[in-house]
Amino acid sequence: MPLSVTAIPCLSDNYIWLLQDQASGAVAVCDPGEAGPAIAAVEKLGAKLDLILLTHHHGDHVAGTAALQTRCGGRVVGAAADAHRLSRLDQAVRPGDTVALGESRATVIDTPGHTVGHIAFHFAADDVLLCGDTLFSLGCGRLLEGTAGQMFDSLGRLAALPGPTLVCCGHEYTESNARFALTVEPENAALRTRAQQAAAQRAAGEPTVPTTIAGERATNPFLRAPDVARLAAIRSAKDSFR
Repeated sequence: MPLSVTAIPCLSDNYIWLLQDQASGAVAVCDPGEAGPAIAAVEKLGAKLDLILLTHHHGDHVAGTAALQTRCGGRVVGAAADAHRLSRLDQAVRPGDTVALGESRATVIDTPGHTVGHIAFHFAADDVLLCGDTLFSLGCGRLLEGTAGQMFDSLGRLAALPGPTLVCCGHEYTESNARFALTVEPENAALRTRAQQAAAQRAAGEPTVPTTIAGERATNPFLRAPDVARLAAIRSAKDSFR
């Protein structure tokens, strides 16, 4: 694959994503919630940092940006609509814009719901999606600023991407999401298999992500919701699920 993607654990359950365009050697970091792990990952590559991609403004996704840029360089890329809540942007992007990482190209997708300014980065030629806290393995983000309608539309945009697309999300939530998802679709055999797989991965100390769009279509009750009302009901139930 021309674009390599690696999950870097940070904080309690976050993932920073490290990307490298194999053709040029260009490197990007997505959502550095903590500087230390991001700096270590970049320096281990022995390459300079070209881009810092930000999906949304929450501290657990951006707190390490300034220190990472000071140490490793890199242009900061984030949503123009959220520029007032992000680190100083070197490239303020809007839905449909293109971001270049060496010879790899990402399209910016508007994904409000979790926050109103949330965006995702889709490297179509490489089947890679950096989706922050919009879409999770077996889940979706809480509606902290946006509406169920916005989240339904956002998930619809992501569900329409090619099935092999890697879902590189912001948190390790699969096991807890699986427990809830099984209350929504207890007869879903693919979901039961995925829950068992996730438990085995975590027991082995492995990440459960990235997953794929095809996998989420088959197992994720939020992505499978037929309408806004159903999505709202499932999201409300998940918010109080223990």
